[in-house]
Amino acid sequence: MCFETSQIELSGSALRANLRFLRKMVGPDAEICGVVKGNAYGHGIGAFVPLAESCGLKTFAVANASEALAVVNSRTAESEVIIMSWVENDALEWAIRNGIQFYVFNLSRLKTAIALATRVGAAARIHLELETGFNRVGLDADGLRVAVDTIKSHAGAVRLEGVCTHFAGAESVANDSRVRDQIGRFNEHCRWIEGQSLTPRRRHTACSAAALTYPETILDMARLGIAMYGFWPSKETQMHYLLAQETSFTRRPRDPLRRVLRWTSRIMNIKRVSAGDFVGYGTIYLTTRVERIAAIPVGYADGFARGMSNNGYVLIRGRRAAVVGYVNMSVLLVDVTDVADAAVGDEVVLIGSQGKRSVTVASFSDLSRSMNYEVLVRLPAGIPRTIVE
Repeated sequence: MCFETSQIELSGSALRANLRFLRKMVGPDAEICGVVKGNAYGHGIGAFVPLAESCGLKTFAVANASEALAVVNSRTAESEVIIMSWVENDALEWAIRNGIQFYVFNLSRLKTAIALATRVGAAARIHLELETGFNRVGLDADGLRVAVDTIKSHAGAVRLEGVCTHFAGAESVANDSRVRDQIGRFNEHCRWIEGQSLTPRRRHTACSAAALTYPETILDMARLGIAMYGFWPSKETQMHYLLAQETSFTRRPRDPLRRVLRWTSRIMNIKRVSAGDFVGYGTIYLTTRVERIAAIPVGYADGFARGMSNNGYVLIRGRRAAVVGYVNMSVLLVDVTDVADAAVGDEVVLIGSQGKRSVTVASFSDLSRSMNYEVLVRLPAGIPRTIVE
């Protein structure tokens, strides 16, 4: 029994196809770490992690301890979990006790981790995050030297799982020089670490954009988020990949990524409105003919952006239906005058395909002036997620 006003479907076949493509791209020697921060980019950790495990993923990265706990509670195998951002001290002790890996990006975090690990009698499984030019978080050269000395002097309390960094905008050619400088600095740091007789289990720098554009960044592991779900990090990344596949002897290559997510609702009412009448709140939409206006029980509280007011569209019976008037908190209105057979109870596709047409997250985000990442992670956790083939 479903009490929700919309539903999200996750396609197993789409995820398998994406992972086949991504495994081929990263090569046989690199591991894929599935990034499931932001509630698995809106796909839902609880539903997505078991699906990803069934496709062969064994390592997941999250932003915080709350998400790490969600992965632990939903995983069906002993998959590894890496926390990439902040962890409160109470949660840090939980992570150490349960073998959860986490980034160390300053010396204070390292000292706290060692103290907690010593107290609980289990090694802290850490990844040293290095500052290479992003200037957000990370150990600089001086901090790295102190960190390495500290790790070597507390060998029983620390296990160096990885050394990593994050690139400043690998999704845009405008950042090429900055990214290449970061690659060089990271490699220098890694050579220095190796010279200290300290060997991390994995070196990892590549997100989806970097892996697709800078293959030299893949190393031992690639942290793949948006591409795993079937979306390009940016238009530039997509064009860079597709143009690299073209030759004068082949046709334009097709998009290798398939969207995992499909978001739907139902028509709850259809009203005949006379020409010259305003529709919904305010006066932003005036009918110019007799129109059939359908009400959909989804609004900005459900993740359908208010910026789509008088601007977006949905799919009903395989045809586009324009959003008219303001998107309300819990209802949006669409014009189904030209979808003559539209009826109460009909499926409404908010994101995804229906028949031969699609509403992509890219078009959705362009219309609402949001990034596709932003549109996805704003999908409420309470929307039911189900797995389909």
